[in-house]
Amino acid sequence: MAGLIKREDIDEVRTRTDLKEVVDGYVTLKSAGIGSYKGLCPFHDERSPSFHVRPQMGFFHCFGCQESGDVISFIQKMDHISFSEAVEKLASRIGFELHYEDGGTGPRREEVGRRQRLLDAHKIAGEFFRDQLLTPAAAAGRQFLAERGFERSAAEHFGVGFAPQGWDALLKHLTGKGFTQEELKLTGMFSGGASGGGQDRIYDRFRGRLIWPIRDIAGDTIGFGARKLFEDDQGPKYLNTPETTLYKKSNVLYGIDLAKRNIAAKRQLVVVEGYTDVMACHLAGVDTAVATCGTAFGADHIKVARRLLSDDGSGGEVVFTFDGDAAGQKAALKAFHEDQRFIAQTYVAVEPSGADPCELRQRHGDDAVHNLIKSRRPLFEFAIRSTLAKFDLDTVEGRVSGLRASAPVVAAIRDGSTRMGYSQELAGWLGIADPNEVLRAVNGAARRLASPQGAAAGGAGHPGSGHPGSGHPGAGHGSAPGSAGHGGQGQRTQGQAGAGPAQAGAGQAQSGPAQSGPAQRGQAPQGRHAPPYEVHAPEPAEPLYARPDPKDPVVRLEREALEVVVQQPGLLTDSDWRNFAGSEFAVPAFGAVHQAICATGEAGGVPSQWLEQVRQQLPEALQPLISELAVTPLPASNRDTLRNYCRDILRGLFEMQITRLKAQRMGALQRMDPQADPVAYQQLQRELMELEISRRSLRGD
Repeated sequence: MAGLIKREDIDEVRTRTDLKEVVDGYVTLKSAGIGSYKGLCPFHDERSPSFHVRPQMGFFHCFGCQESGDVISFIQKMDHISFSEAVEKLASRIGFELHYEDGGTGPRREEVGRRQRLLDAHKIAGEFFRDQLLTPAAAAGRQFLAERGFERSAAEHFGVGFAPQGWDALLKHLTGKGFTQEELKLTGMFSGGASGGGQDRIYDRFRGRLIWPIRDIAGDTIGFGARKLFEDDQGPKYLNTPETTLYKKSNVLYGIDLAKRNIAAKRQLVVVEGYTDVMACHLAGVDTAVATCGTAFGADHIKVARRLLSDDGSGGEVVFTFDGDAAGQKAALKAFHEDQRFIAQTYVAVEPSGADPCELRQRHGDDAVHNLIKSRRPLFEFAIRSTLAKFDLDTVEGRVSGLRASAPVVAAIRDGSTRMGYSQELAGWLGIADPNEVLRAVNGAARRLASPQGAAAGGAGHPGSGHPGSGHPGAGHGSAPGSAGHGGQGQRTQGQAGAGPAQAGAGQAQSGPAQSGPAQRGQAPQGRHAPPYEVHAPEPAEPLYARPDPKDPVVRLEREALEVVVQQPGLLTDSDWRNFAGSEFAVPAFGAVHQAICATGEAGGVPSQWLEQVRQQLPEALQPLISELAVTPLPASNRDTLRNYCRDILRGLFEMQITRLKAQRMGALQRMDPQADPVAYQQLQRELMELEISRRSLRGD
């Protein structure tokens, strides 16, 4: 099991990774000034670009939705993976070998290289299959797609291809690209055998079949699903890649690469049963659909789903679609078995006629697919009613048997309020006048399931499920341990932009309106969810940060000065650093950034490393502010104008400090009796003179 990644390795990965190159894989960036780029934000819908990247400083920030962070948090958010997974992915990208604390292990360099070779082989194979779908030999495959309402554009969108008949078409193609048979054996795309000479030889696993690429959440092809087309094919109807180092069917969801953003945005995950069902749903507008690959929806799939849904108790829904036959009902009850690992609401949508989403779309159009999802019922209700359907409730014996069978199902609901509510519903469905009779049966079943004997005998998922009755609370209710999202590494990541005020040092989101954002030169207006960052709470409460008034000239100048220091620390002279260290900031949030910079010391070496050290000095509530300051475009078209602008802003800051100090000294001088303390009076006069000399020196007088 991997341990914590060493901090110095994390810093090295962050420094050596080109942020622009990574972001370019997701966003089209255009130049926005010296060393700055902008594009349409990948985290929210917008028509004009407000997403800015400054690679040299290592940060991105969106002035619309306020998402911000470094290259690690960008990959976390885009691919919905943990901190450790993001670091490991970036390390693999640059060929860097990570080291782990406490003797833990991670992927070795040779393993990283081998994985990339396997991914490359799958990518080339996918391209080969897609090209083959256009050949005359693939006419049966094109007909299969057309009969199900899938045009060529749909096949291209989902990467559908065709595996030629024969034994070695793909093998020859990949060996011709430089892959060895030893490498190809590890891909799962080939079957092995022994020749007469005793030497192993391999041949194409997928032959004469329609092919779907199965991709992971990052969009890398890790396996294939193949559908039989010809009668002389003696294999199963569907044939998937076997388990490999890349392909683990227990956590693979077909279509997750295409659906992930929609799932996160709509807070909905629709689980269907097949590749064509996913295609039909997406083409019908249900673009949150995914499918398992040859296995039931299980615990590892739930981890993926929870990351996408941000399954933290604040909403979201999972909808399982199943055929209306016995097998479909069995699958739905299996889903109930796993349901209570979710905090999101879970539902079942069953088509009574037995049609799957693909068939529904063929027969009745896109609206039929939407109506299927709208017809969803709570999974708890479905599980209970499915149990009752086995009994004749018109007889006393049937009602008694129905109560005995369904009480353990209700008892499996771990949230007390929800269990009470379904106990009352069950009384109505059974026609029992006294709800307490049902409640007693449910409580008795809960006690039996909670006992060691009961847990061993049956558990709490549904009768015979084998899951004990303790654990996470029921779906959509109560509280639960942290979700399976970004926990893994345990190292602090960027604060979530767009939240309300947060406690300084704690990073806990608070509710409350945000004031308007600071003025931006040439920027889109700040969103109404702009993160506040001015201290705005009386003692002894923890300070809350809210945005200051952008029209205040002091606020504007302090912010611009911090932008200059954060983005162009190399332009500051020794004198500039001394003057900056002696400056006082009126805005508390800016003052905290100033203190963090002073505590870190003058910039040296790699700017992004220095800025990360500054960020670590700040309370978590203010860490997104560093990203914002780091990417705000400075009004300069070349190096000369940039140097002049930075000099003028810093001079303005220092002159403002001198003006404030002069006002303080002048007030003290006016209040002082020169006869009472002539020495102090003369000292104030000298200080005023020195301040005036400093002011004139700044202006070049």
